[in-house]
Amino acid sequence: MNDKTVADLFSGTGNIAYEFVSRGAEKVLAVEQHFACVKFIRQTAHDFEMNQLTVIQSDVFRFLKTGTQVYDVIFADPPYALDNIPEIQQLVFKHNRLKPDGWLIIEHPKSVNFSESPYFHSLRKYGKVNFSFFHYTEVAETSHE
Repeated sequence: MNDKTVADLFSGTGNIAYEFVSRGAEKVLAVEQHFACVKFIRQTAHDFEMNQLTVIQSDVFRFLKTGTQVYDVIFADPPYALDNIPEIQQLVFKHNRLKPDGWLIIEHPKSVNFSESPYFHSLRKYGKVNFSFFHYTEVAETSHE
């Protein structure tokens, strides 16, 4: 992970962002809408000298539509009650938010099925938790245009 850039969407208290930092990611961006969580992540990053961790307060959907940064890994753990979870992967690919050979990982309820989506790679289930993995490659890009 030493040269990888990561975005942690719906970061909450930042646990996933901290995990990527601990595994040596070069840069980690935590995106969280709630001010108290943003404040907590900033303080934790400061306290533990995680200089490679940045946090911004933003709606994830707005961030995906308007940002320009691209990432090696994007991890999204949206609230399960969110109605538009499938829109996350649509926006990531529509707005080219992954670097070539990048990965998108979305945690979601079992009621959401991404298997027919472009770039879908695999589904992993851990108890009641589901993770869909999407792999962005130039080969996949040309086959989905």
